[in-house]
Amino acid sequence: MKLNATIGSSLCVFVAAACASVPSAGTSAASTEAPVYGKIEVQHRLLATPKTVAWGYYDAAAIPVLRVRSGDVVEIHTLLTNSPTGLERMGVKPADVEASLRAVYDSIKTHGPGGHILTGPIFVEGADSGDVLEVRIRQINLAIPYAYNSFSTRSGFIPEDFTAGKSRIIPLDEKSGMAHFADGIDIPMHPFFGSMGVAPPAAMGRVSSAPPGIFAGNLDNKELVAGTTLFIPVWAKGALLEVGDGHAGQGNGEVDITALETSLVGRLQIIVRKDLHLSWPRGETPTHWIAMGVDKDLVIATKTAVRQAIELLVTLKGMTREDAYMLVSTACDVDITQLVDGPYGVHVMIPKKIFTK
Repeated sequence: MKLNATIGSSLCVFVAAACASVPSAGTSAASTEAPVYGKIEVQHRLLATPKTVAWGYYDAAAIPVLRVRSGDVVEIHTLLTNSPTGLERMGVKPADVEASLRAVYDSIKTHGPGGHILTGPIFVEGADSGDVLEVRIRQINLAIPYAYNSFSTRSGFIPEDFTAGKSRIIPLDEKSGMAHFADGIDIPMHPFFGSMGVAPPAAMGRVSSAPPGIFAGNLDNKELVAGTTLFIPVWAKGALLEVGDGHAGQGNGEVDITALETSLVGRLQIIVRKDLHLSWPRGETPTHWIAMGVDKDLVIATKTAVRQAIELLVTLKGMTREDAYMLVSTACDVDITQLVDGPYGVHVMIPKKIFTK
């Protein structure tokens, strides 16, 4: 299959730099330069290399690959979650497989328990248990001009309905903002990181990158695009932020277990909030606040999200719990985030425009 090669020149330079060498953690992997993209000044650049990724886990004992100050902007390169041989079997030419992905697969032999290649962890100066990490998603771009989607008979929401799996390479055109799924089917892209999380409480040990939780992680929330913010409770010193599982787009539910899986380059501003204290992650877009819930029981996940929405309205808008409950029912949307990551994810979209004062 011929892949669309449209990609910004600055991104080509960035990815070429990532592929040209394998820098050591926290030194040449984290550039001291401050390049400016539009109006976004970048203090750090973190490439995905064998020494700067956490493959398949979040862990309070993980060794940081980069240290930043509150308020810094990090340009971060993330890798899709598939192997070079897997991509080639789907039709990607060997030359179109990222050299950084090959380096990770060639160099890292022990990984897991999850499958996501996460860039980080990033130690944030001043962050500690009880704080909140505010991650402002300033910009997201494609790192490669293709994505994949695949499912098997062992996973997804309805594996029992299929006797064989299927995989597909989907060309991406960043200029038009469209993913070409098939003849006559083009999907508008909304790139986002499926997984953005911090270290869980130390007592949890090393946790799989697959299930999301109180530390955020693999939320797979398609609302968290450029221009939005994720608020994550901090459970360990330095927070230890990790980012990955890039998606060019996704439907709510992610029912076959994959989205438009791709590699991304993002610019994230990371801020320590000592004035906030949360028990669950929250989000904010220009038009909505987002309350979230996760649990192995979909009913419990939904109740958590609704209760979090009520708490948000009480603390942010000064409403009574009773009025907040009524407002969630009359003006907010309760959506399924994902159905395939172990625990289910639910989020409540609270529109800002209903507040006229």
